[in-house]
Amino acid sequence: MTAEILVNVTPRESRAAFLENGVLQEVHIERANRRGITSNIYKGRVSRVLPGMQAAFIDVGLDRTAFLHVSDIARRDDVDAEFEAPRTDDIRAAVSEGDELLVQVLKDPLGTKGARLTTFITLPSRFLVYMPQGRGVGVSARIEDEAERARLRTLIEAFLPAERPGGYIVRTVAEGVGPEALHADMLFLQRLWELVARAGAAAPAGQLVHEDLPLHVRMLRDLLGGDVERVQVDAPAAHARMLEFARTFMPESESRIELYRGNRPILDLYGVEDEIQKALDRKVPLKSGGYLIIDQTEAMTTIDVNTGAFVGHRNLEDTIFRTNLEAAVAIARQLRLRNLGGIIIIDFIDMQDEDHRRQVLQALEKSLSTDHARTHISSVSPLGLVEMTRKRTRESLEHLLCQPCPTCEGRRYVKTAETVAYEIFREVVRQARQFEVQGLMVLAHQDVIELLLDEESAALGELEVLVGKPIRLQTEALYAQDQYDVVLL
Repeated sequence: MTAEILVNVTPRESRAAFLENGVLQEVHIERANRRGITSNIYKGRVSRVLPGMQAAFIDVGLDRTAFLHVSDIARRDDVDAEFEAPRTDDIRAAVSEGDELLVQVLKDPLGTKGARLTTFITLPSRFLVYMPQGRGVGVSARIEDEAERARLRTLIEAFLPAERPGGYIVRTVAEGVGPEALHADMLFLQRLWELVARAGAAAPAGQLVHEDLPLHVRMLRDLLGGDVERVQVDAPAAHARMLEFARTFMPESESRIELYRGNRPILDLYGVEDEIQKALDRKVPLKSGGYLIIDQTEAMTTIDVNTGAFVGHRNLEDTIFRTNLEAAVAIARQLRLRNLGGIIIIDFIDMQDEDHRRQVLQALEKSLSTDHARTHISSVSPLGLVEMTRKRTRESLEHLLCQPCPTCEGRRYVKTAETVAYEIFREVVRQARQFEVQGLMVLAHQDVIELLLDEESAALGELEVLVGKPIRLQTEALYAQDQYDVVLL
């Protein structure tokens, strides 16, 4: 599998596309007026402690107070003791109102929820993640070769300083990397933490202490693995910053970072712009003729698989099986492309054959194996439902690029013209009986007015007789279909 990264940088917005074999898999967007804050470090002040939730609200200078659970608080019994691992305890023993502490954002604010915080600071570099309050050395589970895992762990342990070494996690991209590069990363992270700790001690509460890298540089740090053939960026200043970062932390990758000079917009390559637009649609067509229906709610995301026009060539069970197999691959891609996280319920078409269920689940697991976000899949239920979770640290593509429809207010439907017409009839009767008027005027959408003048004209005449007053109709071009007013004359 070969991969490529395309980066589009403008003064107010940066976008990055991650492609595998020429197919868009991930889209990352960062806007100047609402940059993501995941991994940022703040000096916070405890504004409220909630013993019933075992959590605290922390003021870090954002629009909404952030959320800190007791399990995300590093504890130590005295100033000389080592930090302990996270544990569930009484929040009142850990923090009190007015306390100031250094916190890191685990999750961006999502919807009406504030940011999720932790006091277990982590600082990532190219090959490692440093945990100042941690212990020991961990190795990414995606490095499967046991000999390589042992080699990396031995190297890191050999470089650990004797005094308060902290903990390290070896990232997947470190596979095969030599000791010099790993040691350089460790020295950089230790120096960075010294700067962060000093800045945190001096900063007032509610101030940003350390900000994560901008999107175009972060893409190099997090996604530029050995399978990425090249990175193309269309802005000279961003290109220079990326080359500087590469020379410092990944010199072997510098030659793969190119400045795009084409006349065609960079994200038009491989149809990326079109794919982004399609990722906002509720319906996702499959090549076989089947389709997916993807709905995001506050609590979860649901995905429904349908055969559509696909009728197969053998029998119904074979048709269903093949549709579900294709859907499993498409679902994995859509989760990454739309950045859907949290609880996800997949309603595969019911399969009678147990072996078919197992193969569909295996296809889903295999397709998700390249996902950079952590996922967990349960088994297929007798109804064909799959429950899974995907780690969510930032808003989905839909929430980032869209807002609720002002007409339907997010319901995905509006009342029919007929329903609105009958509501108007009831409102006319209510107003005529309540007030002394000479007549009434109905202001409504064009489709509603046309219905009243055509199919419901007889009913409108009967209504005038009932209320004993004339009723005038007027079209309002700016009204939505379910908006209307009854004006007293």
